[in-house]
Amino acid sequence: MNTSTPQVARKRIGEVLIARGLINDDQLHIALQRQKTVNKPLGELLLDLHFITEHAMREAVSEVAGYIPLDLSGFIANVSAMELIPKPVAIKHVLFPVSFDPEAGELVIVAANPDDIVARDAIAPFLMQAGQSAGRRILSTWRIAPSAEVLAAVDKFYNHELSINGILFELESGELDVAALSQAGVSYSHPIVRLTDALLADAVSHSASDIHFEPEEQFLRIRYRIDGVLRPVRSLAKSLWMATLVRMKVMSGMNIAETRAPQDGRISLSLFGRQIDFRAASHPTIHGENFVLRILDRKSGIVSLDNLGMTGAQLGLLKRMLERPEGILLVTGPTGSGKTTTLYSILNHLNKDDVNIMTLEDPVEYPLELIRQTSIADTVKLDFSNGIRSLMRQDPDIILVGEIRDHDTAEMALSAAMTGHQVFSTLHTNSAVGSISRLHSLGILEDMFASNLIGIIAQRLVRRLCPACKVAYMPDATERVIMGRCQHDAIFQAKGCEECENQGYKGRLAIMEILRFDQGLVELVTRSAGLKELTDYAITRHFVPMAEDAIRRVKEGLTSWHEVRRVVDFSEWAAEP
Repeated sequence: MNTSTPQVARKRIGEVLIARGLINDDQLHIALQRQKTVNKPLGELLLDLHFITEHAMREAVSEVAGYIPLDLSGFIANVSAMELIPKPVAIKHVLFPVSFDPEAGELVIVAANPDDIVARDAIAPFLMQAGQSAGRRILSTWRIAPSAEVLAAVDKFYNHELSINGILFELESGELDVAALSQAGVSYSHPIVRLTDALLADAVSHSASDIHFEPEEQFLRIRYRIDGVLRPVRSLAKSLWMATLVRMKVMSGMNIAETRAPQDGRISLSLFGRQIDFRAASHPTIHGENFVLRILDRKSGIVSLDNLGMTGAQLGLLKRMLERPEGILLVTGPTGSGKTTTLYSILNHLNKDDVNIMTLEDPVEYPLELIRQTSIADTVKLDFSNGIRSLMRQDPDIILVGEIRDHDTAEMALSAAMTGHQVFSTLHTNSAVGSISRLHSLGILEDMFASNLIGIIAQRLVRRLCPACKVAYMPDATERVIMGRCQHDAIFQAKGCEECENQGYKGRLAIMEILRFDQGLVELVTRSAGLKELTDYAITRHFVPMAEDAIRRVKEGLTSWHEVRRVVDFSEWAAEP
């Protein structure tokens, strides 16, 4: 089918490509001359002639057409979206349903020509039918991609079983030899590929942050970490594990022949119309290799500073701290407490054309525009300490150090702060005030770090109560004492419903304490004041401990008393009623 656009559009695409320096006048002339004898769009001819890459062509076409481009390489299909549009319609009009959000009533479609009115009219009856079944109107959002990629996706995903249960039935029916497949190492049966893709897509659709593949003696256990809590989701036959593991190792760039040493890797896929990265790690156990995937969703991983859920006072205090032109700001907490999200939100807030921001991370989790990001690499002996020395020669204004782990890194970070830079980093401690003793244990003198600290943020993540099913109850005597509530004030607890998959919780929120260093606090730290004296002074300067922030969240009905006790120590708050 001829999907070429009018001559004016073709000339505009050529002009865009020339303006970007991707082709020259001679190459454009050759393609236009060939188009007189070959009935193909200009973009396809430039690709056939190897004058341009598919990625560059996709960007240029999107600029001309005004649609967001979509990369279909490494794409994983969404079953619910494909069920709405029949394959013959997709082939005829060169389109592919990418994702479907039933709650928003939005179907994302990628097409070679999103402006094709005939194509839009062709899918309208199917959207109307789906909307009647769902009881709401279904709207379409369009993306653009080369026709070859769109048709390849249609051919690859339609008419194949894509549900996990269906693929497992296909595998367990004995139609393919899984043992021979695993021994081959590089030759995969399509069902194994589809099973792996379906498992990754399922985890992302459940908003999981991690996927755990855990081999036991007789079976494979799969668990998702959702809202910070591991949840068992499936148990598979052990015979499927080797082939699935090899598939994931290849996807993440690992050595499939190495089974006795830990390995790290990374996967990048197009899921639900957006790019999703996975950080992979394998680890040998007595029952086989354990495999964990950390899901790095750029859409949910980069949050604006105003949407972190801080109170007005907390947000105002943090913004005042960020106005200080030099010094160190630390974000502390255990693994999985949202430290990276907070730091990225701060960098995103400060990211401007006139500021040079550079980072050292282990590894880089979310790419940020206009920011020079570097991953720590053992192979070239680039650690945090050496990396800071290198960054100092790059004329940075702001430096992010992924983590302060040792004396050398702490000393170099302080040196950067003393030479007029803003430095952001993380530290593994339980509280903001406790970070002071942690820095001392790393061998840093109190008078050296106290005068260079902007402040310390300590935080935890708690699950948010499902608004559809949370129920009120009267707190008992102990709870009333800790929270300072009167006898007639109710609080909420989790129940469970279909909206939250019977968990009682949906999503997470941060609870935090922010310690700002002023001259009085610097003097106390310099003379080695104790933890209680430091805390008492900070409270007189409007410091709100994390436990109080957690209680505030409970009183507001955003989370439960049971949930905050899971992550915050209230032992010193309890008293006999």
